[in-house]
Amino acid sequence: PHFPIFAPMQTTRLKVGIFFGGPSREREISFAGGRTVYDNLDRSLFEPVPVFVDSYRRLILLDWPYIYKGTIRDFYPPASALPDSPHHFQMYVESLGELSGEAWREMAMQVGRPLEWAELPGLIDLAFLALHGEFGEDGQIQGLLSSLDLPYTGSGLRACAIGMDKGFQKKLMDAGGFACPEMLEVKRDEWFSGQCTAAEIYRKAKSFAPGRIVVRPANQGSSIGVSILPKGYDERDLAKAIDKAFFKYHLPAEEWLALEEWQRIQHLRQLSDLREGPGFPMLLQGETVFTPEELLEKLNALFADGRTAGVTLESYWLEQSVILESFIEGREFSCIVLRREEDGRARALPPTEIIKMDALYDYRSKYLPGLSRKETPIHLPEGQIEALRRECERLFDYLGFGAYARIDGFLGEDGRIYLNDPNTTSGMLPSSFFFHQAAEIGLTPSRFLTYIIAISLRERRHERLLRPLFDEQIERLEELLRQKASGEAQKTKIAVLLGGYSFERHISVESGRNIFEKLASSDKYEPIPVFLAGEAGHHRLFILPIRLLLKDNADDIRQAVLQPKSPEVLLKIRSEFSEITRKYADPENVFEPVEISYEELAQKVDGVFIALHGRPGEDGEVQQQLERLGLPYNGSPPSTAALTIDKYATLQRLREAGFPVTRQQLLSRAEYVKNPLAFRQMLLAPGQAPFAFPFVLKPVDDGCSSAVMIIRNEQQLEAYLRLFFREEGEKCEAERKTLGLKPQDEFPAKDQLLIEELIQAAGAEKFMEITCGLMTYYDEEGQLQYQVFEPSEALVSGEVLSLEEKFLAGEGQNITPARFADNPADYEYIARQVKDTLERAARLLGIEGYARIDAFVRIYPDKRAETVIIEVNSLPGMTPATCIYHQAAIEGMKPFDFIDKLIQFGFRRKTTKTV
Repeated sequence: PHFPIFAPMQTTRLKVGIFFGGPSREREISFAGGRTVYDNLDRSLFEPVPVFVDSYRRLILLDWPYIYKGTIRDFYPPASALPDSPHHFQMYVESLGELSGEAWREMAMQVGRPLEWAELPGLIDLAFLALHGEFGEDGQIQGLLSSLDLPYTGSGLRACAIGMDKGFQKKLMDAGGFACPEMLEVKRDEWFSGQCTAAEIYRKAKSFAPGRIVVRPANQGSSIGVSILPKGYDERDLAKAIDKAFFKYHLPAEEWLALEEWQRIQHLRQLSDLREGPGFPMLLQGETVFTPEELLEKLNALFADGRTAGVTLESYWLEQSVILESFIEGREFSCIVLRREEDGRARALPPTEIIKMDALYDYRSKYLPGLSRKETPIHLPEGQIEALRRECERLFDYLGFGAYARIDGFLGEDGRIYLNDPNTTSGMLPSSFFFHQAAEIGLTPSRFLTYIIAISLRERRHERLLRPLFDEQIERLEELLRQKASGEAQKTKIAVLLGGYSFERHISVESGRNIFEKLASSDKYEPIPVFLAGEAGHHRLFILPIRLLLKDNADDIRQAVLQPKSPEVLLKIRSEFSEITRKYADPENVFEPVEISYEELAQKVDGVFIALHGRPGEDGEVQQQLERLGLPYNGSPPSTAALTIDKYATLQRLREAGFPVTRQQLLSRAEYVKNPLAFRQMLLAPGQAPFAFPFVLKPVDDGCSSAVMIIRNEQQLEAYLRLFFREEGEKCEAERKTLGLKPQDEFPAKDQLLIEELIQAAGAEKFMEITCGLMTYYDEEGQLQYQVFEPSEALVSGEVLSLEEKFLAGEGQNITPARFADNPADYEYIARQVKDTLERAARLLGIEGYARIDAFVRIYPDKRAETVIIEVNSLPGMTPATCIYHQAAIEGMKPFDFIDKLIQFGFRRKTTKTV
């Protein structure tokens, strides 16, 4: 007889509300961190519910496509709600002024569903707080959620309030016997009323900080508003730094009048930036100004008559106090402390040393790959590492923190441990300390988030007088974990290839890490991270443990795989967390890299996702190796990759086929070094030079905006040529300064340079830069078909799209779809022309799988669109917020769906070619 087989009842997944955004100046990092949590939550345990918190603490149940926008300003407020901005200024919702409840709801419904706080208990089981600063780390939202009987992650209300106020926190730490630098607190009212003068503060500051001094707001994170003044600082320097920390600026008339129009626009962008300037609304001489366009108009009017010597600009949102501290000379570190589940004790993960290229570990250094280094654990004797950990644990307990915390500090030159910045939450970008240190004990981001939720539920239960309140959620999670452990299915193994040796290697790591995390949180794929080192013609492949995958940049990973070392202290720390890892980590987790050949790789995996950029990857070398072994992969074949990596060859091929392209010329090192002066004169000969200022100089085969510059005069030309064609080891500091390069900016030295005519409007009614993704698929007859996405309009803050605008959280703005026209019919007509041009180019170049094409579009009064292609990327960036995801979202594909299609195309192509 056949008996029915009853499957065990599946426990309902926990609904996790991810709260991100918020009113603070760190809202963009919160937004990016919330996206990381959304992507990495284990879908077999949790159902993520994205809850966007706007600047006024209003809630929106966000539609999923908006999670993958580059910045908050890309979708909120919606473009339809924004005031007109001829200069394309980016604006937050505050620039709209006071909105009625109905007007706000109508606007919010364009990106999701407005929520009332009282609705939350019926919508979610717990709240994962990815908020920073005000209303995230200060206890306000913790109190609201507690009143709704909703559990949340992290510390409780009291600890958060202490952790946010750095002035009060320092007083408590001093009373607890913690080593603290001497401090002076400057109150807002006293500073602006003149009760404490600059001379008086300077005298006090010099008494305890005769060397360098740190000036920072008392309630900001991410190094926002922070200044480090050098040893010889004077009274004026100090007063300026204090004003900066209060987000107040003085703009002299002569400074404004000396700027050209484009420079004034750029200056206003900096003032608009919440991380650097006052932001909007802004007070101009006490009058509220809501938008950058309004400010531009008022400044031009004020300074036009010559009677105004200068103006004061001040943030509408007030800082109440500023802290002055003596700079600690020593080694900077950061340490994540966790509450252990089995015994409730606080235990520190291995501390990370922050190796900076500048004194200030600023916003850019924290969040842009490759601008700083992180070494985990800090390179110290075991006894000192243990001392750092124990002191961090002691502070965690002393301040009453819960679940987890990030504690920053210094090991002073005097040997003392200074803990100067305890935080009740941490940045949650893929390579942040939060995930980076957890990986050292064997926890992937997905599994670490599971642990954070589990321990936070226990924290909330212990805080309540009515303990059974959260028992149901705890038991559900335990049952889900048991079901997961007993039901792991066989998955397709995909090697994620990242790293390389080009100037794009750091972005490649970001892309590869993102692909790995998307695949790891699915029930379909088992990703295996593989780092590529070596050089052209000699690739070295290393299977990475998770602890190396989450290192900060490609150079750190390369050093770790080529010179593997695992300090003894890590073994001890891992043993302290063995109960956690036994329950939450992958049982097959490894801690050391393994070098393999391409042949060995073919034995281990079913397919490959190439997340490399530049050389190798986009030059066809890797694809040749994979095709030789019959391994399916994403992207175009070797011949196409070898063509499209060469910007000159690509555009010449398009020109020959009749496409409109800009004029180009290759310049060689050999010609330059013969006679640099004659070389420059040849380029600038009156009436003979093929290019007139301004023109573009850039490498012929590097991407990610590497060394792409508009050259406007002979001084810039001389500096660029000298720097680009420099000999190995030359510093060229004067040339770097002339070109406005930052200390950390890499600049290639190569044998070939590309000069291009600057593409301009040429009489077009509309003129814009776009970037557009596409993908290919096989139809039922096995024929290759192309799907071109809706193009994104790239808004550029400077002269060219910068590395920051492409990849730094909160930078750049891409409007998707591009603003080709105001009405749908005209948009469709123009977009069809643009997409047809891009598809024809892709077919001509032999693009397969997917690609990103960058171009300029001229739109004429008769709605004719001319698309001038500037670059074709056969392996586009796949970092978390890259705009190809925005474009795929319009087609109904979540990032995982899009990545899945790229992988499946590789498998189908292999089968089709075999047939």
